[in-house]
Amino acid sequence: TAGKIQLPREIFRSLSSWTTRVVVMVLNIQQLGMFEEANQTGQILDDTVVGITVGEMSISGLQDPVQLTFAHGHLPHGVTPRCVFWDPSKGVAGGWSSSGCVTQSRDNGTVCSCDHLTFFTLLLNPVLDGSTGQALMAVATAGCGVAMAFSSFTIAFCIFLRCKLRSEEMLRINLGLHMNLVGSLFLLNLAFLINSGLSGGTQPGTCRFMGVLTHYCLLCCFTWMALEGCHLYLLFVKVLGTYIHHYLAKLCLVGWGFPALVVGVTGVIGSYGDYSIQATDHQVIAHLCWITSKHLLVHYITICGYFSLIFLFNMAVFGVVTQKSCRLQGTRAVQGDRKAWRVALAAVGLFCLLGATWALAFLTYGTSSAPVLYLFTILNSLQGIFIFIWLVILYYPKTKETTGSLSHIIRHDKTTTVSQD
Repeated sequence: TAGKIQLPREIFRSLSSWTTRVVVMVLNIQQLGMFEEANQTGQILDDTVVGITVGEMSISGLQDPVQLTFAHGHLPHGVTPRCVFWDPSKGVAGGWSSSGCVTQSRDNGTVCSCDHLTFFTLLLNPVLDGSTGQALMAVATAGCGVAMAFSSFTIAFCIFLRCKLRSEEMLRINLGLHMNLVGSLFLLNLAFLINSGLSGGTQPGTCRFMGVLTHYCLLCCFTWMALEGCHLYLLFVKVLGTYIHHYLAKLCLVGWGFPALVVGVTGVIGSYGDYSIQATDHQVIAHLCWITSKHLLVHYITICGYFSLIFLFNMAVFGVVTQKSCRLQGTRAVQGDRKAWRVALAAVGLFCLLGATWALAFLTYGTSSAPVLYLFTILNSLQGIFIFIWLVILYYPKTKETTGSLSHIIRHDKTTTVSQD
């Protein structure tokens, strides 16, 4: 009712007559039974299609596009608008296409800029359709079970090495840090499995508790990834020039304590409850106890914003570490015991430790993101396996000569720097 159509001057300059008829048709396709595409996953906004014709000409290839403004309020959560037109040549009976159209979202509507005239509409595509959502949940559930098993192996392996290498203080700190990160991953996978197994009829108190637990475990994972980055920064940039009393204990206080503070404040606001993931046809893909839809700002601040800061810092540290490791690779001090495949493996392991695979979540938007969603789910489900393999290869059996020992790298870095001076 509050839409707008803007036709460019280019259309009228090409007309041979001073007088022409401009026709705008607003059709309710639910009443007409027209424009029905086979296997259509998106929903047409208000079941409305707008057709535009100017004279008797077929107009296409416009330099200055036609602009249609579809006015609407707040769109349902989990859908993305896309400007489309009816293409009779698509498929057997025709279908919707977005070729030649650009979608621009505004506060009070969506603007479609197209280079031709035909029948247009705004298609609301679900981020997830029902079948894709169910498949992703199955992959995530299986991946979490495997990740928990390998996280247990990793923790046991780290405890074994810490007991074996009592004299190597730096190695013990490194292993203790990795063990806490893997422990937080184990708790997150466990919380997700319990959470995803709950039905929509869960008691409000139980659901709030599970929401708090899942949120806390996720924040612990992010915080320990940040602490891994800080530890690498101290080793490679500051080169641990200052001794820190009870260093690992202080890291544990931050890694487990700061998320508890954030979750406590969020719980006071009353942000936790039942959260259902739905497709456009209102099919429920999954019930989760999480931050409710009324408090999405809390989700964006405590999850998206918090992880964004950690990711930027960790990637900067990763760049510094990779550059220094490549530089040390060519020195005589490390050339004999550092092979290229070990350096590459160390880089991949650091990539997982610093949580880079979680950054794929920023690409999971729109219908084209289904492959990215599968990749995100699989890689993060296997993160515990990657870390386990990395630790086993780098720390065992030649632990004192391993490239995983950051103190080993630092010693050679100090030796190289002194010899150059």
